[in-house]
Amino acid sequence: MEFNVKKLASDAGVFFSRAMQFTEEKLGQAEKTELDAHFENLLARADCTKNWTEKILRQTEVLLQPNPSARVEEFLYEKLDRKVPSRVTNGELLAQYMTEAANDFGPGTPYGKTLIKVGETQRRLGAAEREFIRSASISFLTPLRNFLEGDWRTISKERRILQNRRLDLDACKARLKKAKAAEAKAALWSDEVEKAEHELRLTQTEFDRQAEVTRLLLEGISSTHVNHLRCLHEFVESQTNYYAQCYQFMLDLQKQLGRFSGTFVGNAESASPAAAASPPVAAATLPAVPTIPVVPTIVGVPNTVAEGVLNPNEVKPPASGTRRARVLYDYEAADSTELALLADEMITVYSLPGMDPDWLIGERGNQKGKVPVTYLELLS
Repeated sequence: MEFNVKKLASDAGVFFSRAMQFTEEKLGQAEKTELDAHFENLLARADCTKNWTEKILRQTEVLLQPNPSARVEEFLYEKLDRKVPSRVTNGELLAQYMTEAANDFGPGTPYGKTLIKVGETQRRLGAAEREFIRSASISFLTPLRNFLEGDWRTISKERRILQNRRLDLDACKARLKKAKAAEAKAALWSDEVEKAEHELRLTQTEFDRQAEVTRLLLEGISSTHVNHLRCLHEFVESQTNYYAQCYQFMLDLQKQLGRFSGTFVGNAESASPAAAASPPVAAATLPAVPTIPVVPTIVGVPNTVAEGVLNPNEVKPPASGTRRARVLYDYEAADSTELALLADEMITVYSLPGMDPDWLIGERGNQKGKVPVTYLELLS
């Protein structure tokens, strides 16, 4: 019990001494030990790294999850060390609504068919978004968060210790200065000078040791930058893949809608004479993407291909130039000129003069028809 009382009294005395030194420095009444310029630069660089890492982390979280309530929920699950429940993306929810609407309106109607096609694309977009969020969280957000919650906390702790050691050192310097001034007036103070010098040597040693520890941690910020640079490259790669997938999905959807545009306009005109006087809606909202351009007749090529109408029975594979391809996704043929595909199956493909470069002729046994290039992985 007596030991604890003495320790508490000692700690209180140290705290009071540091408070006095800090206050006098702020008032300009006490000298302050300055760190060297290199050390100050390391401190400034560390503070800059911490501040910008926090801002980049927070804004990336907003980019990946714009809903603030969802971000708070994920934060709480993380702090409780529990798995965040799977959440349906906006694209997947929209796909569900479009599919249900198509079933109510009639999946065989032009509007119902289009809703199904667009809904399927929205589902694929939602799945791609989910994978992008997962990849970005692992490769980018987690390393930034680990730095702020790990390395930076260690650096901050050691900096606080260094600050206390510096205050102790400057307090000892002030006491030694006062003892020497008193010694000049009376020889009786010689013991106080010797005691103050001994305390100064101890505090100087502790300060130098803590300064070295803190310096090593601050110099480690360079390694942090290298690690964050690698993570940034991975984030860009994930984002590039995500937007490339989205672009490809929308390009495929646009081509599919282009095939429906003529049917849609025709039905609209026959069903509503008044609408015929106004510009067709499909022409404004669904730009048709031609699947096979009209080209002049080419020697050796059936007229049906050159004219933009493909009859699979009249197509003959070229003597050379055929390749094997693996199907990446299921594909539903839009008409009799196309070949339906199943994911992971192998087919033979080749091109004909005058064909749209986004399409190939595909063969599977005795079946033959046009297939979209984007659904294939061409093998060498």
